Amino acid sequence: MNHAISRASPWRVKRRRPARALLRRALICAGALTLAPPQAVLACASCGCTLSADAAMGYSATAGWELSGEYDYIHQNQLRSGTRSASGVPDGTELERETLNRYVTIGLSYSPNTAWNFKLMVPYVIRTHSTYGQHDSSQPLGELSGSRSSSVGDLRLVGSYQGFLPTRNLGVQLGVKLPTGRYGTAVDFDAGPAAGTPLDASLQPGTGSTDAILGAYYYRPISQNFDFFVNAVFQSALTHRMDQPGNDYRPGNSAVVSLGLRYERDPAWVPQVQLNLLRKSRDQGVLADVQNTAGTVTYVSPGLTGRLTDKLHVFGFAQLPLYSNLYGYQLFPRYTLSIGANYAF
Repeated sequence: MNHAISRASPWRVKRRRPARALLRRALICAGALTLAPPQAVLACASCGCTLSADAAMGYSATAGWELSGEYDYIHQNQLRSGTRSASGVPDGTELERETLNRYVTIGLSYSPNTAWNFKLMVPYVIRTHSTYGQHDSSQPLGELSGSRSSSVGDLRLVGSYQGFLPTRNLGVQLGVKLPTGRYGTAVDFDAGPAAGTPLDASLQPGTGSTDAILGAYYYRPISQNFDFFVNAVFQSALTHRMDQPGNDYRPGNSAVVSLGLRYERDPAWVPQVQLNLLRKSRDQGVLADVQNTAGTVTYVSPGLTGRLTDKLHVFGFAQLPLYSNLYGYQLFPRYTLSIGANYAF
């Protein structure tokens, strides 16, 4: 690996902590890309991990190749509408029981120098879902219909540039999400009265759309031991495919803004906290559940990053919801968990 000059600012050089420079060689170099979840636009406004893993690792930049892995656990088992929990849904509306999403995302990035980075991310989606179907208050709850599926989702390619300032602490991203995952009506229910019928399009492993990804980030030290960051990512579908005529689906646009603080007194273990805000618009198309796929969500995300060796770094975070304003009736997670590891070659 051809190591480039560290991204440490003059403020950091003055502190003279060599171990900090090693920590700055943490692997995720792309900037704020991973604000978006592994499958960036999901079934509802409450789905998806909004954690910024790059901010968690300190926005390092070294030339060479890097490999990353992340696991996200999102259990949607609380029915909500607007800003409150809901005990049920109106007649004629689907009454869902729960959705368990687990994402394993492998990332490979290459930086020719400290200003540029190119990253490929491949998610593997593991999902179980259960629903009572269309609700009728005059009848007792019927038998559950369920689905279990696991397959590759939609991959993402993102290029980042952070050469605007000598300190390399301001960056932008431009990327694309490709329709590599199964979409439309590809995955069916495998149990219950609905067995053999397709899942909602928003619960398929892929969206069938080609999306543009735009992002930016900025970070800086604000005291001897604290770093501050802010970043934003916007994602929008440019085109969408149809698995057959009439079965069109276009995921809603999403925007995520994150703020955070890192406490860096000990370079080996860095506690931190993020505030993540997500806004998602309604899905569109014949297959879209237009009435239940939009909203605004805010999470607080405490976590810890660690340097196990000079080349191997890890992180773990929990996301706790502070606020949600959901359109229609949606399943909402009480918390989400994310762990990851990064290795520099």
